[in-house]
Amino acid sequence: MATEHAANGPSPGDYIVHHLTHFNSSGQKQTEIIAGVVNYDTLFYSVTLGVLAVFLLWLAARKATSGVPGRFQSSVEILVEMVADQAKGIIHSAESRRFVAPLALTVFVWIFLMNAMDLLPVDLLPTIWQTATHDSHAFMRVVPTADLSATLGMSVGVLLLCLYYNIKIKGLSGWAHELFTAPFGAHPLLWPVNFAMQIIEFLSKTLSHGMRLFGNMYAGELVFMLIALMGGAWAMSTTGILLAIGHVVAGTIWAIFHILIILLQAFIFMMLTLVYIGQAHESH
Repeated sequence: MATEHAANGPSPGDYIVHHLTHFNSSGQKQTEIIAGVVNYDTLFYSVTLGVLAVFLLWLAARKATSGVPGRFQSSVEILVEMVADQAKGIIHSAESRRFVAPLALTVFVWIFLMNAMDLLPVDLLPTIWQTATHDSHAFMRVVPTADLSATLGMSVGVLLLCLYYNIKIKGLSGWAHELFTAPFGAHPLLWPVNFAMQIIEFLSKTLSHGMRLFGNMYAGELVFMLIALMGGAWAMSTTGILLAIGHVVAGTIWAIFHILIILLQAFIFMMLTLVYIGQAHESH
């Protein structure tokens, strides 16, 4: 029976590839970014969790009282103060902070919620989706930050804000002057080099900003899949009970450790957002 099941069931490679494939507009197996292809699962979960993040922050503001705060209000107040202190130390314009600090807070909560989807059982939502669609091969990925198109989209949004504040703070002519005269000087022969270096800096910051978050969450998702494979293999092995125990122990340990990664990656993305926007306020 075990041999027959192993022959008829999907291989570990097929299992992982299936879980790494998006429900997208191409209708085909696509695990990478393809121009013109929309990943519907990433779009759905990112928008839904974004709305949830805004709702939670609105709910905290609505229920805020001057008396003794509850646990929820206290947690949000600590988070707000932490983000406000970080923003004040990086962005010295009080006018800019009125927009950037709430933005950074929203980004932190939003990314935390998207990262936290990785703590759900690997097969839970995909199985529900397959049942709802009556298709045992239907694709569904539930961690938006494990999709490079999503994390790069957020980092491009930060880039656009940096360009906006460069122009707002320095003026269009002042920023253009900086593009051609920094970092090596204002000599006309250095203008092409300076401009190239500035463009490379913008591109490298944007790519690293998005790819850092993607890389960490993608790796965490893969580890959970490997642990799930350990649990799924217990019935096909003579040492099945050991695999079942190992699945529970490894899954619990990794989930606890992954909570730190989820928080840390949300914090790093938020901090880099503040740093990059703060750099747009400074002159070379």
